[in-house]
Amino acid sequence: MSRTFSELTVMATAVRDHYNELQKVDGKKVWDAGDRMAGFVGDVGALSKLVMVKRGLRRGPDNVDDELAHEISDCLWSIMVIADELGINLEEAFVHTVGGLHERIEKEKANKTQYLREK
Repeated sequence: MSRTFSELTVMATAVRDHYNELQKVDGKKVWDAGDRMAGFVGDVGALSKLVMVKRGLRRGPDNVDDELAHEISDCLWSIMVIADELGINLEEAFVHTVGGLHERIEKEKANKTQYLREK
């Protein structure tokens, strides 16, 4: 079942809100974007290690593909929630950024093709 980016964002922020409630019930500080960023860095480190396992560079779990899927999803969740907490429309930012990258690469390819033709 395919979901829209907006639906995924709602799911991500709902989980964040549940974590916030749990933190309050446990009498702990509710995390902000800075705290989540620190957690995200840990998730990226775990992801990096799993990629090394997948490439045969280190030992790891037998179910590395499942672990990779989990860790990549954790990272995406963190990015979505951090963006939300910082007031960034991630969907718009992504479309703008990737669109700009695409245009830049196309121009660079065209310039190189033109240069090679002129040689």
